[in-house]
Amino acid sequence: MTQASSNSDAGVRRRAPAAERNRDAILAVLARVLPKRGVVLEIASGTGQHAVHCAAALPDIVWQPSDPDAASRESIAAWRAHAGLPNLNAPLCIDVTRGDWGIGKVAAIVCINMIHIAPWEAAEALVRGAAERLDAGGVLYLYGPFRRNGAHTAPSNEAFDAQLRATDSRWGVRDMETVEALARKAGFTLAETVAMPANNFSLVFVKDEGA
Repeated sequence: MTQASSNSDAGVRRRAPAAERNRDAILAVLARVLPKRGVVLEIASGTGQHAVHCAAALPDIVWQPSDPDAASRESIAAWRAHAGLPNLNAPLCIDVTRGDWGIGKVAAIVCINMIHIAPWEAAEALVRGAAERLDAGGVLYLYGPFRRNGAHTAPSNEAFDAQLRATDSRWGVRDMETVEALARKAGFTLAETVAMPANNFSLVFVKDEGA
């Protein structure tokens, strides 16, 4: 890539401090639980930082980012152009709550920090769409803050939850058990719960045989 092209996209390459902080911890889990090959669809890719970081570290996987927000897709595209990774696809416009996602079967689906910053219907649509696109053994990975047994795991999460609900009453930190029940109903088993830095969790769901 030329210096000119790098400078031209620098302005639209957004950076989220949280993504800088959590990307290595997330990658450590993904490198272990994702299939070795195939297409991994990332829902709500945001800035695109995770997409670039994961695609660079997992060259045998084709990383498919997506986001319903046009500015986010511009940022993802700029990160993609800057990185020049052959296994990182152009971002798709996917709103999980709106019909066809524009993509068929995939090997795994990754969703980082979405379901608490969206109505519950988005979580329902995400799980439903994942069930349609994953074969038995396929992985659905969720990352973010969760309540456990109805209680927050840290005061900072309780404050964050209050902030979210003040912004939009439909948002909020979800109960892990409720999310697990939603996924189980759609044919997934919660294979692993991994405690992550800053009071977050990785939830690794696997599509059941015959589901």
